[in-house]
Amino acid sequence: IIFDMKLVAAATSLLAMSSFSAAFSAITSRNFRNGISNHAARNVASIFTATVYLNKPKATFARGINNRSTGSTSGVRNFSKQSTALSMSEGSETPFTTWTFDEACETMEFNDVASASVSVTDDVSTIDDSDLIILGIYGPAKDSDEEEEEGENGSDDGDAPEPTLVGKAKELDEQVGGALSELMIENYKVFKHGAKAGSKTPTLRVVSSGSKSKRIILFGLGPEGEDIKDDFMTKVGSAIASACHTNKKVKTCSLVLPASFKIDAVPMSDLTAAYYNSLYSDNRYRTGAKVTHIAEDLEAVTIVTEGSVDDISSVNASLEDGKQIATGVFLSKDIVNAPHNVLNSESLANVARRIAEESGGTIKCTILDKEECEKRGMGAYLGVARGSETEPQFIHLTYTPRSGKASKKLGVVGKGLLFDTGGYNIKTAMMELMKFDCGGSAAVLGAARAIGALEPEDVEVHFIVAACENMINDRAVVPSDILTASNGKTIEIINTDAEGRLTLADALVYADKEVGCESIIELSTLTGACMVSLG
Repeated sequence: IIFDMKLVAAATSLLAMSSFSAAFSAITSRNFRNGISNHAARNVASIFTATVYLNKPKATFARGINNRSTGSTSGVRNFSKQSTALSMSEGSETPFTTWTFDEACETMEFNDVASASVSVTDDVSTIDDSDLIILGIYGPAKDSDEEEEEGENGSDDGDAPEPTLVGKAKELDEQVGGALSELMIENYKVFKHGAKAGSKTPTLRVVSSGSKSKRIILFGLGPEGEDIKDDFMTKVGSAIASACHTNKKVKTCSLVLPASFKIDAVPMSDLTAAYYNSLYSDNRYRTGAKVTHIAEDLEAVTIVTEGSVDDISSVNASLEDGKQIATGVFLSKDIVNAPHNVLNSESLANVARRIAEESGGTIKCTILDKEECEKRGMGAYLGVARGSETEPQFIHLTYTPRSGKASKKLGVVGKGLLFDTGGYNIKTAMMELMKFDCGGSAAVLGAARAIGALEPEDVEVHFIVAACENMINDRAVVPSDILTASNGKTIEIINTDAEGRLTLADALVYADKEVGCESIIELSTLTGACMVSLG
């Protein structure tokens, strides 16, 4: 039970950090802010192009833009019978599914996890065919009373001691005439002969007659004999992805770990989760030269251990678990990155339905509509939802082990504001970032996808999102309105931009009273409240 609960908590935590990291990376990006005004003029032309496109013939329109489930163009307003220089050429399709003038978008595309495989083997000869070899190097063991000092040995290349290599690293060093040792000495200040965990050397390219060229990187495993830190395997996975991207045209990569590295005693799932996560690139809304691919030529990564492994199949299973966690991370990023003209409460509900469909029966999806929410007295949530473009969608995914047995019932509740204008207390800054206000729901649904694939035993998990938008219309709440939550608590609205706690109130009551969760994890981007509380 403890293991499976830790698995759920770890996956949820990773998904939360990933979605929130994606959500707020743009806030601190100077280029992003400075580029807003430059984009404005181009966006005017883009919007005009989109409206002109509505005049295309029915067949072309149905291919390019989603219109509910039928693809029909009936009822779409016809702005002009004349084409302009900004209109799309005949037969062109929109790069992604979005709304029409009269209908909201119903689907959001998913990014697939990279196809490049990761596996482990104890057959050292497999590195002979690798384009890129990453050698894990332990540094000299520290004395028990040794203290780190500023300006220690290594400030100059001449102060670097001679390195000692073992195993495959020593063999390769001899083959290249000591070039690896020289590389370590030249980079001693940053590499410390491998004692600085997570550090790496520049790439050494080796060309020999009669065989293809190889590239070799040395990666620091830390001082010999020290315990591996909790986040170290995450650093390894990220380093592999970065090296395979930086070194172009790499199809195969081998990470060689010395015999003293106990591969079956470390969380290998952290390695693959970080590796695949580092390969994420969202091209759903990009065109032309802006489309980017990370390590696009990479086909396979092999982790080669020079030591013995008690159960290689178990290690490979752990690697697969990391990949499943990465699928959840990808979905979290997809949700946070999606613009509001793609992602609304209805398309998010369809994301939840897809998660259930792809779970193989371990996850059941229930969507409460407006009437069902009204029956439960969810006045706080519905008060916010009155200002939404789309109908409220109260999402409830239930994970149940295949055995049907669970001694623990866990709730994971996420804030699901697909866009937050602030309402009538409208935001005066950074509104263009408010598609990120669904970060809590992104983490929740990403966790659901990962948990459905990992299939932990003896725990039932409920994933809950009250999805809507905080917008302005003739029905939206205004300051001084008094709402009644589903537990009978009355709430006076002083500021309509404090909407997250309103939607979460009814979601938390539902998780507690109706579902009966014993423990509840709540995830939300309550940024303003955090700034007031913590500075």
